Amino acid sequence: MSTSAKASKREQSHHRIVEAASRAVRRHGYAGVGVAEVMKEAGLTHGGFYAHFDSRDALLVEAIEHAGAISSALLDERIAARTGDAGNALQALIELYLSDEHLAHPEDGCVVGALASEMPRQEESVRAASAQRVDRLVRRVAATLPGDADPGLAGVIAGALVGNLQLARIHGDNAEGRAALAAARRSLVALFAFRVG
Repeated sequence: MSTSAKASKREQSHHRIVEAASRAVRRHGYAGVGVAEVMKEAGLTHGGFYAHFDSRDALLVEAIEHAGAISSALLDERIAARTGDAGNALQALIELYLSDEHLAHPEDGCVVGALASEMPRQEESVRAASAQRVDRLVRRVAATLPGDADPGLAGVIAGALVGNLQLARIHGDNAEGRAALAAARRSLVALFAFRVG
């Protein structure tokens, strides 16, 4: 096997591990990411883990970054599809972030919405990667606001999105959880989105 073929196979394996870990961390939290389970889901042996990562925390950092990039790109795509050139991007962001789909599938959604309450208790490298995801979410919200908006408003709205999603997930993917999200969507749109429409 050529050196480039080995590198390509290694890169593919690495990507499968990160992909499996990114779903696991959003589904089960930081503590729920076990190396053996991630490797099994990636279709690899447990023993091969350290050929890819120095530690479990190194895996978590990459998994958080990957999860954030994937969910951000999907959110941007969905907002663009809803708003076109003239739509209210903030309203679309609120409605998509607090959607029944996001409630039902944390493993495919925002890493901040899945992990915010656990982030402060992680090791420094994982906490730093998590903080970057929070900052990116706040910047994503800020991008939907007019230039003259209060600089702190994006953080307030991002906090409301994350908090309401987490509260709804406490109820679960059921009528009560969906009702909580619907109430939050209505309230946040009424409070904020009309100002930028």
